[in-house]
Amino acid sequence: MSTLFTKIINGEIPGRFIWQDEDCVSFLTVGPLTDGHALVVPRLEVDKWTDAAPELVAKLMAVAQTIGRGQVAAFGAPRAGLTIAGFEVEHLHVHVFPAYSMENFDFSTVDNKPDPAAMDANAEKLREALRAAGHAEFVPAA
Repeated sequence: MSTLFTKIINGEIPGRFIWQDEDCVSFLTVGPLTDGHALVVPRLEVDKWTDAAPELVAKLMAVAQTIGRGQVAAFGAPRAGLTIAGFEVEHLHVHVFPAYSMENFDFSTVDNKPDPAAMDANAEKLREALRAAGHAEFVPAA
């Protein structure tokens, strides 16, 4: 049975994609900690990051670093936060988000009802930053 993320990757459920390559994708989460909070998800269904091949983990971290740099540029954050939790969906995913303080790492503060128009604007802002950084080949259209 396909995971929620596989359904998003396959277009069965809508997603605000900001990155797509042969190994992974990145899209905004529906429960952001801060504006621009994205998930980096492998196309391959792997439950736990500790079960993933080292090459896949390395690829996810490289893409997460690129997304984080884009978030810092797009949202003016002093840092990009990164967390692997894995309890929400049984499909490996890396949370990457603009971080302004340690409070931004508290998952009890997620916005469970973000404004769809603001989410669309945040996705486009991040896509523009990634294109400007030279990653246009991996940045999908809206």
